[in-house]
Amino acid sequence: MDTVALLVGLGPLIGWGLFPTIASKFGGRPSNQILGTTIGTFILALVFMWVRDLSFPSGSDLLLSIISGIGWACAQIVTFLSFRLVGSSRAMPITTAFQLLGASLWGVFYLGDWPGVNAKIFGGLALIAIIIGAYLTVWSENKTQEKSSLLKKAVIWLLFGEIGYWLYSAAPQATPISGMEAFLPQSIGMLIVGIIYAAVETTRSNTEASPFKEKVSYKQIWAGFFFAFGALTYLISAQPDMNGLATGFVLSQTSVALATLTGIWFLGQEKTKKEMAVTVVGLVLIIAGAAVTQFI
Repeated sequence: MDTVALLVGLGPLIGWGLFPTIASKFGGRPSNQILGTTIGTFILALVFMWVRDLSFPSGSDLLLSIISGIGWACAQIVTFLSFRLVGSSRAMPITTAFQLLGASLWGVFYLGDWPGVNAKIFGGLALIAIIIGAYLTVWSENKTQEKSSLLKKAVIWLLFGEIGYWLYSAAPQATPISGMEAFLPQSIGMLIVGIIYAAVETTRSNTEASPFKEKVSYKQIWAGFFFAFGALTYLISAQPDMNGLATGFVLSQTSVALATLTGIWFLGQEKTKKEMAVTVVGLVLIIAGAAVTQFI
């Protein structure tokens, strides 16, 4: 692996790793966060398509790409809601684990991944490691009924949110276009959801300002830039002449470690020394499990 490919492959570490922390730091409601994030993603996708002179999809390719973006945005709203319950440092490992589990099971049952008994055994052990890792990242030394209740609620929300993330990754697989060509239509689908959700919040609340009029919504555009940067560098990294799909995917999953640790360090989501040590072990298990699922 050459230096350029490695640096590109670590782009998602920066983009996706800092995205949840930046979005949480700017604050606001989920409607502010999703509106700003999707605007930022659309802007960067538009610039990228213009710079690379990519063709714009049509027909079913366009529709499936937009549906993919809609799935991501719906899931991300759920993830933003879970941030308010347990913080990004606890929510991100859970949602990452669910995405890894969903993608792996989809690959096995639909795409025919992991052929042979040995592959299925090692793959199953990797999924167990991911589940254990996610549990360890949310382990609490001093449990209370309130903390347990909030965590349970967040896990249920994130489990349902996995449906949207599954659409985000699965829909483009039904099209022959590249991920780079699909990215702008995906961002359109994301933006549609962001605008609709903000509009619904505007009409539903008589006490809070419209997300369209609040400055924090437009600060969140920066968070969108970070998400889009992570997505675009992953798409480039996954190309055969760079790192390839498997290596690019594993490198991108290191973002969960940065997202978790920056949430702890910069957002005041404190952990005891024992909780911190257990969290690090959990993150290692998640990343190791992700690596095994790609290379078996």
